[in-house]
Amino acid sequence: MIENTNNKQYNLEDRTFEFAKKVRMFVKNLPRTISNIEYAKQLIRSSGSVGANYIEANESFSKKDFVLRVKISKKETKESRYWLRLIDTEGTKSLQQERLVLIKETEELMKIFGAIIEKSK
Repeated sequence: MIENTNNKQYNLEDRTFEFAKKVRMFVKNLPRTISNIEYAKQLIRSSGSVGANYIEANESFSKKDFVLRVKISKKETKESRYWLRLIDTEGTKSLQQERLVLIKETEELMKIFGAIIEKSK
């Protein structure tokens, strides 16, 4: 039974890692406007923090610390969604589609983190 739990944690660590990588690739293709440069910096930070905090949650010393780190992961996911919504794709359909896929992923991750928090109470 413990093996399954570790597997699930590891898969979510992988998923958050892939999310950050996809965000990085998305940012590389954005139009270089002043606002996009600033928003992209924030997006890169928050998207990387999602997985980093989840890894810290899995290495926590107490249940309270675990829940706190998962809450931070959820917060960083929500922040990533915010920056994704602000970024200007200048009407480029492929970038708009990519942004929608990333926004959908943030929504799914927020639900997952929310469920983990609820089950940890």
